[in-house]
Amino acid sequence: MMPRRLKTDTATLERPNWREYQDGLKWSAAKKRFFKGILKCFVLAFLLFIVAYRITSGLGEKSIPRLATDYFPPFNPGRSVDKKTVQTLLNHASFVNLKDKSFDFISNDHKFRVETSLNIGLQNYLLSKLNTSTARYIGIVAMDPATGKILSMVSFNKTDPSNNPCLDNRFPAASIFKIVTASAAIEKYGFSSNHIFTYNGMKHTLYKSQLKERKSRYTNRITFKDAFAQSVNPVFGKIGSLYLGKDTLEEYAKAFGFNKNIDFEIMIDPSCVALSDEPYQWAEIASGFNNKTKMSPIHGAMMASAIINQGQLLEPTIVDRIVNEKGRIIYNGKLVPMSQAMAPNASQTLNRLMANTIKSGTGRKAFRRFRKDKILSRLNIGGKTGSIDNKTHDARYDWFVGFAEEKEGEKKIALSVIVAHEKYIGLRATYYARIAMKKYFEDAFAKNQNLAKKKAG
Repeated sequence: MMPRRLKTDTATLERPNWREYQDGLKWSAAKKRFFKGILKCFVLAFLLFIVAYRITSGLGEKSIPRLATDYFPPFNPGRSVDKKTVQTLLNHASFVNLKDKSFDFISNDHKFRVETSLNIGLQNYLLSKLNTSTARYIGIVAMDPATGKILSMVSFNKTDPSNNPCLDNRFPAASIFKIVTASAAIEKYGFSSNHIFTYNGMKHTLYKSQLKERKSRYTNRITFKDAFAQSVNPVFGKIGSLYLGKDTLEEYAKAFGFNKNIDFEIMIDPSCVALSDEPYQWAEIASGFNNKTKMSPIHGAMMASAIINQGQLLEPTIVDRIVNEKGRIIYNGKLVPMSQAMAPNASQTLNRLMANTIKSGTGRKAFRRFRKDKILSRLNIGGKTGSIDNKTHDARYDWFVGFAEEKEGEKKIALSVIVAHEKYIGLRATYYARIAMKKYFEDAFAKNQNLAKKKAG
């Protein structure tokens, strides 16, 4: 049986002609554009309102930064805080080339004052002496070895002025790692300053053939202190591959703060070193002949501090205190030991090795005639230099890590300087270290002299 055909109204099914159809499409498109335009205008007006509100609400607070901490969960502004909380309250930019000892900031609509540990005379002096014309990066850190307090933190970053190279762990440690190797060799094998080593070839190369214990008419003999002072790679390569090995190098690297978080009031990435099972790689690490061992200038100052602090590594601190708007102290910086990098007697031997670097080694040129200088002649000075190209050979990293201490007194300073030179070599790291030492102790001696006059008067 055939299904019945349903009756339909032909008028309701009749399609519009082509022109009417096109007009309908145009009208539909026009409506979409109209509503999109309204939406865009609404969004733009809303954004303009927000910007205007932020500008007007910020009037009168130009000198008080509103830090990124506005995005952190609120905290009780009346309660004491720990160092981790301080890290969230403060950011890197707050400490880039400070010219005043204290500064204010606002977080969660509460005002706080940060009082730093900076020696503002030294800080501003170093800022005035920066030569940035040939440098890509400069980082200068001065630390009080007895307390871990940062006395100066001066930096330059050519591509990003808001970045602080003093906190940056991108820099190859180069021969600064010889400090770690030397301390391990002194403690594990009892090597004294006058222990004799032999090597073949050039001082600043590191071929596998140079790591073999062979002697010929061309073999060089050198004392441990001179190998350190002159930064002889084959000697330290041998110490790493033939004596210390992977486990001991890792042990002492960790004791000196590598591969460990540095607890500081400002967030900082850890310095890093990685050892394989290949003896030649141990030689590269031990001598600093590689680009993969990285460290920050802050860490360099910590290492220098340990050498004149009986081998004890201290956590750095740059915030003396934070005070809330009611005058209550909510944070106090304090001395916190981090690790025992080496035994006290080993630190004394390393102290002598670093002094020899200044007297007759790679630091001799920068510190020439320091014994005749009216300020420097009153100090015991030690240091270690390091230099290495980056992987693309368009920048040369230039290090100084060292210290100065009164011969007759208790005042000390630890210094770490990195300069990344570009096409031309400008002021070297050793230059900045020398002028920092001289300025710091010149001011200290003048202050002591004034105090003595007041007491006598």
